[in-house]
Amino acid sequence: MHLQVSKSKKLVGQIEVPGDKSISHRAVMLGSLATGVTKISNFLMGADCLSTIECFQAMGIEFVQEGNNTITVKGRGLHGLREPEDVLNVGNSGTTIRLMMGILAGQPFFSTVTGDGSIRKRPMGRVIEPLREMGASINGRQNGTLAPIAIQGRVLRPIKFVSAVASAQVKSAVLLAGLYANGQTTVWEPQKSRDHTERMLSYLGADIEVKDQVVKITGNPSLEGRPVEVPGDISSAAFFMVAAAIIPGSRLRINRVGINSTRTGIIDVLRSMGADLKILNEDIVNGEPVGDIVIQGGDLQGTVIEGSLIPRLIDEIPVITIAAAVAKGETIIRDAAELKVKETDRISTMAGELRKMGVEVKELKDGMIINGGSALTGTICESHGDHRVAMSMAIAGLVADGKTTVKNAECIDVSFPGFEKVLKELIK
Repeated sequence: MHLQVSKSKKLVGQIEVPGDKSISHRAVMLGSLATGVTKISNFLMGADCLSTIECFQAMGIEFVQEGNNTITVKGRGLHGLREPEDVLNVGNSGTTIRLMMGILAGQPFFSTVTGDGSIRKRPMGRVIEPLREMGASINGRQNGTLAPIAIQGRVLRPIKFVSAVASAQVKSAVLLAGLYANGQTTVWEPQKSRDHTERMLSYLGADIEVKDQVVKITGNPSLEGRPVEVPGDISSAAFFMVAAAIIPGSRLRINRVGINSTRTGIIDVLRSMGADLKILNEDIVNGEPVGDIVIQGGDLQGTVIEGSLIPRLIDEIPVITIAAAVAKGETIIRDAAELKVKETDRISTMAGELRKMGVEVKELKDGMIINGGSALTGTICESHGDHRVAMSMAIAGLVADGKTTVKNAECIDVSFPGFEKVLKELIK
């Protein structure tokens, strides 16, 4: 599928974006480990989250779909999973494989996990290392650092783990393994990464302590199923936030978006660039803050994005580069080497696609420098099979002269089914 976009005068309207991908994954996993029913509303029916459901179905969990985006999970308790008869396939979902390994490490059975070509290239070592320290038996290609991964579950021991990176996936894998350890497991990270796992564990009844960058969890809790409302995904909202911010005259309202402080780096960056952005109707649902985001278009200025800000916007950097390309002056992105091990190497991929449009970009080992403010030229872009790259280039097409074609855009369905329809309804 190819996606075609032309220069737009402005974006006007109000929308809701799909449910948060990170929270949807965790609701399925923890709902499966809870006793009783967890009813998940506004669940993201994207390919990645459906892969998580399929994996837990293969381990004996029953799911019932109601309407377009409500899923009921019939949990079997912490020790209720069954040995899968076949290999568990996570598709393109890095969240599924890394978090699920933490759960599988503590099961009394054998399992094998794999994924698509992209997943089989992505590094698993930094998750497997602490799990082995907890006593897990894990094997795979290149000493267990690449999928397929074979796991023989064992009784785990608690550890005090100091993570070298601020990664929610690494932290979550250790915390989920900690559910099966006798005693208290501690995770420390250099900066605080997204904390959806901690919030949902607490909401479902786990014994968990959080203080700054340190999280402690006590093993063998009794998790109880509860209703979960998934907020709109700020990573999906980010594409439309940037689109409205870079087109003068635009006014856009995005309702019921998750505004968890570990995820709102995109808001901070747009405000630092001079965007007119407000948050209304703030609320808390199942431990997660939500609100309505209102943004108006105008002139943006370059900025510096680095340090502790990076973990709070790592998934939004592709579309932030579009804002940087339009903004006047220089935007510097540093400390983002994590981008190299996403669905693609998002540093080189976004730099290459932006250059096709005439943007001056210098790649750094951990980021890039973008010299913005010049006119963009419509061109033929490649998604590289990466949903965030595909949507970012579509947003760039809204301010580029002529037509922009994004090739192989079907990957967008991973996180935002219906993206093209929503986009075209807003264009005035």
